[in-house]
Amino acid sequence: MTLSIVILAAGQGKRMYSHLPKVLHPLAGKALLEHVVASAESLKPSQAPIIIYGHQGDRVRHHLAGLNVNWVHQEQQLGTGHALQQALPHLPSDHRVLVLYGDVPLISKATLKNLISSTPKEAIGLVTAHFNDPAGLGRIIRNTDNKIIDIIEHKDLQESQLNLSEINSGIYLFPANFLMSALSNLQNNNVQQEYYLTDVIKMAAQKNIMTHSVQPTAQEEVMGINDRAQLALLERVYQRQYAEKLMQQGVTLLDPQRFDVRGELTVGQDVIIDINVIIEGHVKIGNHCVIGPHTILRNVVLGDYVEVKANSIIDGAEISANCVIGPFARIRPGTILAPHAHIGNFVEIKNSRIDEGSKINHLSYIGDSDIGKRVNIGAGTITCNYDGINKNRTIIKDDAFIGSNTSLVAPITIGEMATIGAGSTLTREAPAHQLTLSRAGQRSIENWQRPKKEKG
Repeated sequence: MTLSIVILAAGQGKRMYSHLPKVLHPLAGKALLEHVVASAESLKPSQAPIIIYGHQGDRVRHHLAGLNVNWVHQEQQLGTGHALQQALPHLPSDHRVLVLYGDVPLISKATLKNLISSTPKEAIGLVTAHFNDPAGLGRIIRNTDNKIIDIIEHKDLQESQLNLSEINSGIYLFPANFLMSALSNLQNNNVQQEYYLTDVIKMAAQKNIMTHSVQPTAQEEVMGINDRAQLALLERVYQRQYAEKLMQQGVTLLDPQRFDVRGELTVGQDVIIDINVIIEGHVKIGNHCVIGPHTILRNVVLGDYVEVKANSIIDGAEISANCVIGPFARIRPGTILAPHAHIGNFVEIKNSRIDEGSKINHLSYIGDSDIGKRVNIGAGTITCNYDGINKNRTIIKDDAFIGSNTSLVAPITIGEMATIGAGSTLTREAPAHQLTLSRAGQRSIENWQRPKKEKG
């Protein structure tokens, strides 16, 4: 199929009241324009999608520099017809041209494939929809034979046309040779002095070129975003659709209305996800996992039978099978937990490997460390990994026992089966199979009094 895709994304988005270009506002963790590009790429066009950009163009291009697209600059924003004119030098005359919008993020592959496959090659294709309240939207005008002959903007409707409910989504499929001719004949004889793409439909009807219409699978697919309220509405639509897809795959969501995916999620069988869980980046959850409430998983891989308890944050980590994490745990980037590791409440781990069966159950910070098998780390333990300039590593070997309230000043090694007495601060290696402790002798001071506040 010889298909080119043009995405119109040059508008300012004044009603967003934002310094950020409208097409960069996030929906489900990705810029609006990224969603549209993903839909375009799913159709496998003959060339990379063309993006017509304008307002804060350098910022848009910088933010989306990783996209495989062709950028075309619209210096002046003189209407949708003018925007599409900018793409003409990049469109082969024997292609069909699909027109999408950078602020219509939920258009589906299924609807677009239906538009392409059902539209005769020499005809125009158009996605339309019937809205109960079409106020503010352009209406489809049909003749007595039910053929599309025009599109009229809401403000230009006659009183007898106000009850028309079929709206123009703005998503078109054009034969490129017709489009090139039609765009060259557009006029801007209107109050805004802009070139409207909608005028092309009337021009086609006058030349007996058919406009074929298809309906989206859901109205939300063709909803554009012009303000924050519409952005919030489509965010919830996206999340509801994603939740339904997960539940159809066998995931148990205790409340689908309180679940957010802001990235990509892969899930195994018999997974239970509690309320207010947020998924960000790329997350993979294995079989039989339980994710507790108010949890954030960001760029994480969870093995089978992992339990993440309430109010935990796991970011950039790899968690092996049968681990238990939380509640109120924070697992930071670079952390790897081997099977059967236990990380408890108010424990923070960063850039560390915790080997099989080790436990850090209470109130500890473990950073830049290598923890062996079956190690027990007591409450209040800190690996002092930063000397003000460099990060240093702590190594704790198999079967070591670290007493509560211990500070391990890196770089340091704790030997195999070593025991560290509670309250110690260690700056040198602790030998294997020995008890090591560092404490000042206990003493009491007679006649000592607490300081008292001065009466002012």
